[in-house]
Amino acid sequence: MIDNGAKSPVVERYPILGGISSPADVKRLPLDALPALCAEIRKYLVEVLSETPGHLAAGLGVVELTVALHYVYDTPEDKLVWDVGHQSYPHKLLTGRRPAFHTLRQWGGLGGFTHPEESPYDAFISGHASNSISAALGLAVSEELSGTPKHVVAIIGDGAMTGGLAYEGLNNASSQPNNLLIVLNDNHISIDPIQGGLSHALVDLTTNKTYNDVRNFGYRGLKKLHIMNETRRQNLQRLHNSVKALITDQQNMFDSFSIRYFGPTDGHDVIGLVEKLKTIKDFKGPKLLHIKTEKGKGYRPAEDDAVVWHAPGKFNPETGERKVAPCLPDSPQKFQDVFGQTLLELAQEDERVLGITPAMISGSSFGYMQSVFPDRVFDVGIAEGHAVTFSAGLALGGKLPFCNIYSSFLQRGYDEVIHDVAMQKAPVILCLDRAGLVGNDGATHQGVYDIAYLRTVPGLTLMSPIDEKELRLMMYTAYRHVGEIGPTVIRFPRGKGSEGHWRVPFEELPLFKSEVLKEGTEICVISYGPVGDCTRKVIAEMDAGTADKVGHINLRFVKPLDEDLLLSLPGKYKALLTVEDGSLAGGMGSALLELFSDRGMVLPVVRLGVGDEFIPHGDVGVQKAYTGIDKAGISAAIKDLLGKVQA
Repeated sequence: MIDNGAKSPVVERYPILGGISSPADVKRLPLDALPALCAEIRKYLVEVLSETPGHLAAGLGVVELTVALHYVYDTPEDKLVWDVGHQSYPHKLLTGRRPAFHTLRQWGGLGGFTHPEESPYDAFISGHASNSISAALGLAVSEELSGTPKHVVAIIGDGAMTGGLAYEGLNNASSQPNNLLIVLNDNHISIDPIQGGLSHALVDLTTNKTYNDVRNFGYRGLKKLHIMNETRRQNLQRLHNSVKALITDQQNMFDSFSIRYFGPTDGHDVIGLVEKLKTIKDFKGPKLLHIKTEKGKGYRPAEDDAVVWHAPGKFNPETGERKVAPCLPDSPQKFQDVFGQTLLELAQEDERVLGITPAMISGSSFGYMQSVFPDRVFDVGIAEGHAVTFSAGLALGGKLPFCNIYSSFLQRGYDEVIHDVAMQKAPVILCLDRAGLVGNDGATHQGVYDIAYLRTVPGLTLMSPIDEKELRLMMYTAYRHVGEIGPTVIRFPRGKGSEGHWRVPFEELPLFKSEVLKEGTEICVISYGPVGDCTRKVIAEMDAGTADKVGHINLRFVKPLDEDLLLSLPGKYKALLTVEDGSLAGGMGSALLELFSDRGMVLPVVRLGVGDEFIPHGDVGVQKAYTGIDKAGISAAIKDLLGKVQA
């Protein structure tokens, strides 16, 4: 199914949505047409995403909110900041991107998150969680300072309120002149909402025009009498919040931040949302509207299991049957599943073994261990820095924590890695899932920087497996020696490996030693991580005369380096080719160049990896071809280097 524009058969089946090319078209609709528009958006999302995989459940949950926001606010002059961007699919449909929606998350197509370069309606990049309040506050204060204030709305939800940055933004919001609106999309995250009929009456009261006219009249009167300053304003806000708390016999955390709170209210009542947004739109000062939504709303399979339907892949929209390829017993397993099953085995052997993850129980395959040892697996929410420091505390308390964090998300815990883990030599095993190029999630999720940003930290051991069998053995090696060698990092990619028979008996790998896969006579290829398996296949497929000239080393450890082996190479080979699924700047190839330079050795080194650019979304195969680390690119680089050394 492809939507090529307003005259396509698909759009003809969506009479309201098909007539919308910008939010101005939404605003021209009568209010009573909005529920029908919401129904069409839901149906369209399910139909397109069933064949063009993406994030489904989150977008279904914010359809009414998205329509209401574009109906009330004048975007793009007014700014909407989405947190996280996988909520933004309905927003993309209403802002001129419906005809290209079938290109979602594909190379050259629409991104899966918001990005200002994609559309003027996208106010901020939204690939990582918890940044919306800080970003929106900056935009709002900027408007105030410019003297042309526009409305700015931060939409935060889907677990993003567990991130520390969200609270830093909340803490600062009331200390700056601004009219920021924060919409808290509460889809069953851990916030204690006000319940019961009286709470709904309170929402109606606090958003009632007469009530607020009286409230603001009193405020202006006190200000004219010169007895209202900023301190008294905040005290008055606290008094107002206290009165609400007294009426409802409950209070919420936002009162403590001096932010006007409205809610909770039904996030699936589009007409009610429009009325409330219109009422509070011009209220002065920071404010928060708390809405209750259901992730996956309107599509029963997604309502029943929002975790699975967060990003379900291809599926039958009529039956809800997911099109999942069967996994045969001897076929390659996903690296994360090998991690999860191996961790369970280690936990069964040693009660000190614990699992820690920042909100990635299913993504990192902690379910295997959680089902057997639920009290030894800790999901700390979207809080990577806390996950790292929490792990350090566990380790210094005598436990053996395996802290699994996506490579791109560990960037938000870098300070904690240095100060709380490495500096204290805490025996933490950091497992970096989704390392390397990740595919359709794109630039915000590429795990290509961890080699460079961790290689500079004293005391860390950094290793990466060539296949899933070696991942299992690295986990066991780290388990046996982390107390001796200190904090250890194991990086591995997303998706399936290449080794069907991975469940081998536990065996320790030689510490800090590489594996010589093949000897050669002219050049040597040094690979780090699973890209080495691709390299191994390239060399195996070369004709014998060429292959004999090429050596191949599986580096295994990038810190510390296997200096004995590496320093012997200048006497054996004419040049080296390094291959890594990571940033060239500061990466594995850079480490070798530094080693040779420090020892006064001269040996030509050609490096393959990710250059000085952000790699956009698309299939991993396309990304690897673009960066030259697929089979064709590696083969061409080997042949080119051989030609140069033989010239």
